[in-house]
Amino acid sequence: MYTVEDEILELVEAFKNCMLARSKWTHSAHLTIAVWYLINDPHTATDQIRCGIQRYNQAHGIESTPTSGYHETMTQFWIHRLRNDIDRMNVHDSLLNLTNQLTNCYSDPTLVFQYYSHEVLFSPEARSRWIEPNLKSLNYARL
Repeated sequence: MYTVEDEILELVEAFKNCMLARSKWTHSAHLTIAVWYLINDPHTATDQIRCGIQRYNQAHGIESTPTSGYHETMTQFWIHRLRNDIDRMNVHDSLLNLTNQLTNCYSDPTLVFQYYSHEVLFSPEARSRWIEPNLKSLNYARL
């Protein structure tokens, strides 16, 4: 949980500048970055998130291969979930409250396995492009 908005902004700036320590590049940090872009630049958020993660990975020597590195389906899954909830939340709420609510709601990174089998999610195809869930439909209701 963040206690002040400046903590979020510092994380975003460190990410944008590829200065965020790898130890701090957690699931929660991924969600925080996505929330920030979805709120502040909703029309280009997906591209900004994708490019930002790829740039960050490259700067930190994280190679994208068919079995590791950037993962398009996983990125898109979390963006879909967050965007759906943001669209239904009070847009006048603070960045701090929205980020804390969403990072708390989606704190379990294994939630994605309710929608994808391990085989599908970790296939080279799912890593390189969006693949629809094979276990449960994304009906865009809160998980």
